[in-house]
Parts: sequence; C-alpha cells; structure tokens
Amino acid sequence: MDIDLLFKIAGIGIVVAVLHQILNKAGREDQAMMVTLAGMVIVLTVVIREISDLFQTVRTVFNL
Repeated sequence: MDIDLLFKIAGIGIVVAVLHQILNKAGREDQAMMVTLAGMVIVLTVVIREISDLFQTVRTVFNL
C-alpha cells in the first residue's frame, strides 16, 4: 500500500467536510448531502480499484 493513497483519501475527506459545512451554513442541506455522497463514491472507487489490484497480485503469486 502506498502512502499516497492515504493522503489522497484524507484530502478528499477534508475537501468534502469543508464543502459540507459551507453548504450547511448557507442553508443548502440537500446539496451538502450530495457532496458527501459524491465524496464517498469517489473514495469507494479508489478503494475498490486498490482491492482489485490486491486480488490480482494474490492470483499472480499463487498462480491461480
């Protein structure tokens, strides 16, 4: 696992949290929720890609 992956996920989390707070204070709760959901989808996409690479490496190591 690369440390860049952790920084990328943390950066996305910080940006989403700030946007969520700004939109909440502006009275746009529905858009704040959409920003949060979009952030979760982006992070899940990154994590799923990494898990796929892990499974591919396991297959290669064990010749499956």
